[in-house]
Amino acid sequence: MKQFYTLIFCLLGFSIFAQQPYYDDVDLSLTGDALKFELSDKISIHNTSFTYGDNRDTIKTSDDEDFDDTDGNDTSSIIWLIYGHTDDSNCTTDRTRNENNFGGSSCEYNREHTFARGLANPTMGDASNGSTGILADPQNVRPSDQQMNNNKGNLLFTNGSGNAGNVGGLWYPGDEWKGDVARIIMYMYTRYGVQCLPEFVGTGPKQGTTEMLQLLIEWNIDDDVSPFEMQRNDYLESEYLNRNPFIDNPAFATVIWGGDNATDTWGVLLSTEEFQVNAIKMYPNPVKGEILNIKTQRDLQVDIFDVLGKKVIATTVNENSNAINVSALSNGLYLVKLKSSDGVVTKRLIKQ
Repeated sequence: MKQFYTLIFCLLGFSIFAQQPYYDDVDLSLTGDALKFELSDKISIHNTSFTYGDNRDTIKTSDDEDFDDTDGNDTSSIIWLIYGHTDDSNCTTDRTRNENNFGGSSCEYNREHTFARGLANPTMGDASNGSTGILADPQNVRPSDQQMNNNKGNLLFTNGSGNAGNVGGLWYPGDEWKGDVARIIMYMYTRYGVQCLPEFVGTGPKQGTTEMLQLLIEWNIDDDVSPFEMQRNDYLESEYLNRNPFIDNPAFATVIWGGDNATDTWGVLLSTEEFQVNAIKMYPNPVKGEILNIKTQRDLQVDIFDVLGKKVIATTVNENSNAINVSALSNGLYLVKLKSSDGVVTKRLIKQ
């Protein structure tokens, strides 16, 4: 079911972007480490009183199998279990479980630190219900069958196929969960830096000259974001006050670490840029007055879209005439598509 809705989710990508003012103050024109550092600053703002124990209650909604995001209601008592794949007589491989079956006994679930506590450097330490900080971070904590969790332990992630399990003393998270794992590890590295280097929890070569593993880059592409992941992200923003950027837009990974293109949910991070973007200046941004200036040395078609995808301004600018009257625009976020004979680039605009 989780995989079934992925295509629908991708088709709704733009409307979902419209619901994410969280990134209004992030400079999406940045690349590489500059973007990583900006996202790190953004996601470091969180609910400092959130504890490891709070995850027990949060999981019941964030990981709910049937959470109704249209009215914010938790509509079932069943949750997804990471690494699980089959609901049958073998509890260890269950992909779902009653939310109240929490504990350390057979057919119960517990809290799995996807980036294993003991593999961080320095380690995260032992978790108690009152623990805060990195131990409590719900972006890293997922429900897992207690035996499956024990089987995984501190094994490093590796490639594989099919269902989750031990692969030659390493761990494959399963076809259904490898993208989730990749985006969690990317978040942990972006949030906590060298304490959570990807090489501490995964195997294989790095992506170019970066610290990101090629394995995780590939998983982020091969197993796209599901509505379930987005459900968690939305709910955790309300509880923990931050989001996982790589769930909101997997292409953040491409822009920061390189590799093949991941899905650009918003359609703005991987725009075709056959002409030099730096040669085009759009100012002021945010724009508080009536005039938006676009400094260019070529003829440009300028289309401005609101967050619902409606074109609200269509005009042209050139070296001698580069002022656009935006007084009719309401305050908010807009996308500005700049097109010349050499290519297309999309920039973000905030009207205040």
